[in-house]
Amino acid sequence: MILSRFVSAFVMPLVAVLSLAQAVATQALAAESAAQTSERDVATLVADTDHYRPGAALHVGLLLRLKPGWHTYWINPGDAGEAPSLSVQASGGAGGASGAIAWPAPERLRDGPLMSYGYTGDVLLPAELRPSGAGDAPMVLKATAEWLVCAAVCVPEQGQFTLTLPPGEPAPSAEAPLFARAAAARPVASPFAATIAPDGTLRLTGEGLTRAAVREAWFMPLTTGAIDQDADQALTVADGTLTLALKPGDAFHAAPTLDGVLMLRDPAGETRALSVSARPGPAMASAGAAVPAPDRAVGGARMLLLAFAGGLILNLMPCVFPVLMMKAMALTRLAGAHVMARLAGAGAYAAGVVGAFMVLGGVMLALRAAGAVAGWGFQFQSAAFVAAVCWLLFAVALNLLGVFGMGNGIAALGGAGVTRGGYMGDAMTGVLAVLVATPCTAPFMGAAIAGALTAPAWMAMAVFVAMGAGLAAPYLVLAGVPALARHLPRPGAWMDILRQALAFPILATCVWLMWVLALQAGATAIAVLGAGLVLVGLAAWLTGLAQGMAMGDGPARRVRLCRALALTALALAVAMLPGLRAGRAGTGLVASGPAGTEAFSPARLAALQAQGRPVFVDMTAAWCISCLVNERVALSSAPVQAAFRDRHVVYMKGDWTNRDTTISAFLEAHGRAGVPFYVYYPPGNTQGRVLPQILTSGLVLEALKE
Repeated sequence: MILSRFVSAFVMPLVAVLSLAQAVATQALAAESAAQTSERDVATLVADTDHYRPGAALHVGLLLRLKPGWHTYWINPGDAGEAPSLSVQASGGAGGASGAIAWPAPERLRDGPLMSYGYTGDVLLPAELRPSGAGDAPMVLKATAEWLVCAAVCVPEQGQFTLTLPPGEPAPSAEAPLFARAAAARPVASPFAATIAPDGTLRLTGEGLTRAAVREAWFMPLTTGAIDQDADQALTVADGTLTLALKPGDAFHAAPTLDGVLMLRDPAGETRALSVSARPGPAMASAGAAVPAPDRAVGGARMLLLAFAGGLILNLMPCVFPVLMMKAMALTRLAGAHVMARLAGAGAYAAGVVGAFMVLGGVMLALRAAGAVAGWGFQFQSAAFVAAVCWLLFAVALNLLGVFGMGNGIAALGGAGVTRGGYMGDAMTGVLAVLVATPCTAPFMGAAIAGALTAPAWMAMAVFVAMGAGLAAPYLVLAGVPALARHLPRPGAWMDILRQALAFPILATCVWLMWVLALQAGATAIAVLGAGLVLVGLAAWLTGLAQGMAMGDGPARRVRLCRALALTALALAVAMLPGLRAGRAGTGLVASGPAGTEAFSPARLAALQAQGRPVFVDMTAAWCISCLVNERVALSSAPVQAAFRDRHVVYMKGDWTNRDTTISAFLEAHGRAGVPFYVYYPPGNTQGRVLPQILTSGLVLEALKE
């Protein structure tokens, strides 16, 4: 009896309390999936409610509990990293899919010269989901997520999570406070008017912007490459105006506005995040007046630096490799010569490079002044020019193979131009380097050329000179620094083998130009090109015969006859050039693209945008090697093509192989003067996101996640 009363009075209530506690704990855990655990983090899928009701929005999110020393990334990872992705699908009692991640404001993570944006510790990446359906059965949430965690090394991670929510009146879950903190960390719309000047000055105006209210400020762009993220951002606050001196990046002019997050910290250490969309505005002085000439000079200096950097990087582009190898071999031959002799040859090469850039720039500016549409690489839109360059490179290859001698490059043609130790040959090789380089557009070159086309003529020519100086700079340094010259290999028999081997990449370039001409002018043009190759080969062989007879004291009459016949063959080839005409543009490369590729049309683009369809625009040309490499490596890769299909992205290709005023106008509207050019239009976004000129599949996939 006593035992029974004890059980009724104490044990049963205790059991009830424990059961209730277990039910509450179970209910709280119902809003969090099973965890995926690694040595670096713990990841789960969480929800802010323990029940769902159709039509009532709820929030789901990827919860990462990062171990000390590890971090993950924001939508713009900065100089390194990759943004996380989250996709949640609902099924069962209700259906639906999650929207985009509502990104909390990130931290700045500095690693040496690199600046990244990301998160440490515990971070929740939330998204909204609105269930639809009957709501009479449990709703199953299935999520797929990918994220990158980094410390001394970076490790990509991915997970699949399942979370079940019963139907009923929604109530806050145990994880609801996490969502409240994430919402509080999101940037709020800026109450201040914002403009961005061409020199990178971000200017905000409005009440409350005082030195007493703002101690520190920094800006983080939504787009990778919009600014130099590691550069200092000088802050000025006075009289309701805040300015930050940003250093523009390669993608600075890629969009009509500069979007990002502005962080403001007050003297007490409190920080707030503002969502800013800065519209273009004039460069401003501290008092708000237009910047005088010295500041415009700073903008011109930046343009020249971009041009020099673009020319420097052009040395790494595949277009220029064969010619640079020829010059490296010539420099090796001079390894034992005096530094002045090496510098004279390098100076002649640099003069040829800079002079060719000036001529190309002058012709392009003259055509535009006359009302014609001409962009970078415009000369390759001429079928006759493509054929002439193909014949020229074929002659250079025959020279390297020893069919005829006299020089190491273009100046060997016809035995002319090699005087004073081959300086004319060095200069003409510089011209050849520019001719084969113009189909390529290196990083920084796009912004520099676009700026040059809107600048005064003297500044535009200075930009082209700077690009030429950048292309010639490595060769000048190698020739002029004795410490580097001493490391050059000694001349020997191996150089003859290398000289002959260099002919084959040049012959491969001829095959590429033949393909370009086929797209431009069709099969008849290929027949003309082939006939010209026969004539150029004949001229080279006759020149070699004349040289052999002259060296062996052969009859002067035969030497003159061979040279005359060689010139006649070349004249016949040149006479065929006016008959080459480019055909209709915009079909060749489109037909060779992935299945479903559409030809670019402004009307079609507008119609797709009105339907809410995502569109990826690829402006390309057959003579643009960078374009072809990007298409093969990035755009045609299996992950990118799968992403296009899954997101129903329309892939539009503009073929600029031949002149096309529609494509030229599109490029000019985006501040570009050449290809490659890529822009992605997410649903509902008519401005689009411009991608870099050198693509990877990761960059494309990141853009598609918007």
